[in-house]
Amino acid sequence: MTTARTVLVTGGNRGIGFAIAEDFLAEGHRVAVISRSGHGPSGSLTVRADMTDAASIDAAFTEIEATYGPVEVVVANAGITRDTLLMRMSEDDFTSVIDTNLSGAFRVVKRASKGMLKARFGRIVLISSVVGLYGSAGQVNYSASKSGLIGLARSVTRELGARGITANVVAPGFIETDMTAALPEAQQADYKRSIPAGRFATPSEVARVVSWLAGDDAAYISGAVIPVDGGLGMGH
Repeated sequence: MTTARTVLVTGGNRGIGFAIAEDFLAEGHRVAVISRSGHGPSGSLTVRADMTDAASIDAAFTEIEATYGPVEVVVANAGITRDTLLMRMSEDDFTSVIDTNLSGAFRVVKRASKGMLKARFGRIVLISSVVGLYGSAGQVNYSASKSGLIGLARSVTRELGARGITANVVAPGFIETDMTAALPEAQQADYKRSIPAGRFATPSEVARVVSWLAGDDAAYISGAVIPVDGGLGMGH
């Protein structure tokens, strides 16, 4: 039986984040979700915060700590996209994606580390993407933000690894979400042909890897990048 922990999932109101929150709840953990809108799964505590605002994130943590105690597991999943080709990409298209996806993860990890250092225990899981290492035309901003999470996790590992804190990255490929369902059928078929597994993943397949990394069995894994992409990126 895994020890019950206080878990925070950012962007836990839909898609992969929602599935991750559900999975932790099913394992008996105390789960809080940070989102700008919508709600986490039934049984979770939903807290409003803006990933680009450190004071807002601090307030969210204070609320979670008052209800559930110190955050022991952080899953940084919140992210946005502003896809367009490099030549058309504005400064704002680039900086806003970096500020939410990468700087937002930094803000959350920094705030969580206070309690983790005190407890000499912590699990940090950053949700990257296959495009963070594989690249993707029209996603210079997004792939840069997702690649940056790897450097973040590895530096945190070197700083905090001796205090019982791990930091790892999960890099999903194509997942069955509202976003992929909205793609034209021909495009979906095209993507599936490029994936050795021949299909998209379910959100729960990503969630299972995240909860394993956060659990007692993965205590000696840190600074790792685990692809959940059906072989698309081949661990690039």
